Amino acid sequence: MKKIVVIAHNKHKEELFSFLDLRRSWFFNREIVATGRTAEFLEKEKLDIPLSHVKKGSDGGYIQITNMIMNNEIDMVFFFRDASIDQEYHQDIVNLLNACDINNIPLSTNHSGAELLIIGKIRMEAANQASLRVS
Repeated sequence: MKKIVVIAHNKHKEELFSFLDLRRSWFFNREIVATGRTAEFLEKEKLDIPLSHVKKGSDGGYIQITNMIMNNEIDMVFFFRDASIDQEYHQDIVNLLNACDINNIPLSTNHSGAELLIIGKIRMEAANQASLRVS
């Protein structure tokens, strides 16, 4: 598996932390990338999952993630976003979401969708393991 991106707007940082913390064993041996403030928040809360940092979203972190998506370095994106805000760098967020669509990268922008992505990934991994045993 390639890298998994985790991002949360301020309103959803605690929710993302809880989501990741409850599923720590699934995330633990995967390469996780987070934008600056999200990574800082998760580390401050002692998530205890290794994280790679990029810049804060407002300082170009969304652009860095978008470039990683376009370079086929990302496998999945969890972006717990606050759709009610429109910031000066909103286009960077739109570009990130569009890059996921263009490159067929699974993306969840909320807790329920994130849960389904993990369930789907677990099922895919189990099916791949079963097909390897049959081969």
